[in-house]
Amino acid sequence: MEPLAEDWDRAVAVVAHPDDLEYGTAAAVARWTGQGRQVSYLLATRGEAGIAGMAPGTAGPLREEEERGAAAVGVSEVVFLDHADGLVEYGVPLRRDLAAAFRRLRPDVVITMSFDLTWGDEGPVNHADHRAVGLAVLDACRDAANEWVFPEAGTRWPGIRHVYVGGSGRPTHFTDVTATIDAGITSLRAHRAYLDGLGGDFDADKFLRDAASAAGAAAGCQYAVSFRHYPAG
Repeated sequence: MEPLAEDWDRAVAVVAHPDDLEYGTAAAVARWTGQGRQVSYLLATRGEAGIAGMAPGTAGPLREEEERGAAAVGVSEVVFLDHADGLVEYGVPLRRDLAAAFRRLRPDVVITMSFDLTWGDEGPVNHADHRAVGLAVLDACRDAANEWVFPEAGTRWPGIRHVYVGGSGRPTHFTDVTATIDAGITSLRAHRAYLDGLGGDFDADKFLRDAASAAGAAAGCQYAVSFRHYPAG
């Protein structure tokens, strides 16, 4: 893996649900914002269908509040697109919403999460929302640059140069998060109601340190977050 280039000013991180970014990527965000870079979060849903036994009308606002707390790693803005949790569809409406956000936020770099069918070659099936959002992100980067696509969604933005996908089974790049792993752990712990709803004895500290240590071993540092790179533009 190569180090993820840090020659950019603005990034938008796009995922399906509150908590998706906190399973590692938030530690990288803490590093970047600590360097003075601007990072915004864009979430397709409010995660309202994500807590068993808790009605969506209660879970959605609660998870939105937890995500805003988790974004205390220097994130400049948190935006929710209000697509239905668990029912996100790849298609023109999602691409339009993403392109409109990119045109307003004008990022140089876009971060998203894995849209592979499974987590690893033999792992569990990736969530349908993750797959829909990740693929739509790649297409919306091109849409945002084309003045004839979604002209109602703002002035075109051709400035997106790179897309980096976290959680990919085939990573190409990494970010050293040795100095910011603690901030990433604090960010994940902000999702207290969601993690409690999962049951069991999930340990945010152990989970993130184990994952970042494995990536760090491949990258040549103590802790790292890995990404797959897709050129844009």
